[in-house]
Amino acid sequence: MTYTAVLHQAASLLLQHPGARWVERLPLIRASLTGLPGDEADILRRFCDSVAGTPQLELSARYIVTFDRSRRRTLHLTYYTDGDTRRRGESLLRWQHLYREHGWYPPADELPDFLPLALEFAARCPAPGIRALTEHRAALELLRMALTDHRSPYADVLGAVCHTLPGAAPADRAAALRTARTGPPVETVGLLPFADLPTPTARPQEARR
Repeated sequence: MTYTAVLHQAASLLLQHPGARWVERLPLIRASLTGLPGDEADILRRFCDSVAGTPQLELSARYIVTFDRSRRRTLHLTYYTDGDTRRRGESLLRWQHLYREHGWYPPADELPDFLPLALEFAARCPAPGIRALTEHRAALELLRMALTDHRSPYADVLGAVCHTLPGAAPADRAAALRTARTGPPVETVGLLPFADLPTPTARPQEARR
């Protein structure tokens, strides 16, 4: 695997729900990053060190509060661009078609725009995967900023991911800030407003292989 692919695979695993197997895997993820050069690997190692030794139930509770109870910190990328609008379905289909086009069939119990899935795809199929992540750079920056505001160590993981993407960040950050001020587009008829309310999401599997 290339340096970037290792980083994307590590970030994918770190952003999954921290169940019992996640805790068991953490030293292995940390070991895979040991000796790698670059700030991105240092950032991911720092995250691993910050959560090492924390009881699994506490990690799980933090994860739920961080990602499942705030739409501003959701791990589903198309929410930032499409909100609860009908066109989000089309965006999800595009993700699904992208995976299938490259012979990858992720678990059916999770939406295809779930960031850990997108990162694993980028690790397996770097060219199309990095291109897809770059197209959602504004969403990633917005999530990173929201995690920073929440004082979450997961902000380090998003920071490392953003560092791996091509192009300058300022323009994308400005786009993310505009989205943060106005919220993603929402159709108000029969849909929830953009607010810090629980988002119904499927629980990611602890093991995907």
